[in-house]
Amino acid sequence: MNVLSPLGDPIGPTLENWRVPRRPLRADVNGTWAALESLTPSEHGEALFNAYAEDAQGRIWTYLPYGPFLRRGAFNDWLEEAAAGDDPMFFAIRNVSDGRVGGLASYLRIQPEAGSIEIGHLNFSPRLQRSPAATEALYLMIAQAFELGYRRCEWKCDALNAPSRRAAQRLGFSFEGVHRQATVVKGRNRDTAWYSILDGEWSDLQAAFGAWLEPSNFTDEGRQKLRLSDLTGPRLIARG
Repeated sequence: MNVLSPLGDPIGPTLENWRVPRRPLRADVNGTWAALESLTPSEHGEALFNAYAEDAQGRIWTYLPYGPFLRRGAFNDWLEEAAAGDDPMFFAIRNVSDGRVGGLASYLRIQPEAGSIEIGHLNFSPRLQRSPAATEALYLMIAQAFELGYRRCEWKCDALNAPSRRAAQRLGFSFEGVHRQATVVKGRNRDTAWYSILDGEWSDLQAAFGAWLEPSNFTDEGRQKLRLSDLTGPRLIARG
């Protein structure tokens, strides 16, 4: 609800208990299905290169601003650079069920003063895709962002990346619109679709994740009984 300034202009409400959150730490986070591990090229490089090689067509790199990497040396060079930065801050994702590393995710555009943080640079190998570990890894990142005190968690992707747009909404991110000609990626125009979760929306979404991640929600073969999208969908503010 907007309020009025002393001059009678509409302004946003005062954030009475607002505190600038701290930046996320390079600390491992363990869940039931997945573990987030601070990216360490010497520890994760070979496993990641082999996992990504399972995607023979290289489709997982289509919408990323780098890759595919056909040679281990080129991949290692990129990995060293990625691991050295604080924004993006990369994590390797390990599937607890088989102990194998299968993908990457990062925090980026970390803006504590604005209370805003983004999750991106997602690259899941075929072995990690459509697994409980893939979903829980992103849940752990979102949950940590709100535990730190961020007000807004963002998801952005190429507007033509239909799988990413579906994934955002499955995870509870509400559609905010498309920024036209937002950037240039690999020499091509990119319109960027924006999604977000706000702190006031997180409690209900967290309950939905909790219900979905329960081991009892999966058969012995690992198939889900309840779909996460059925639990988060009613809580979306907007779709697109």
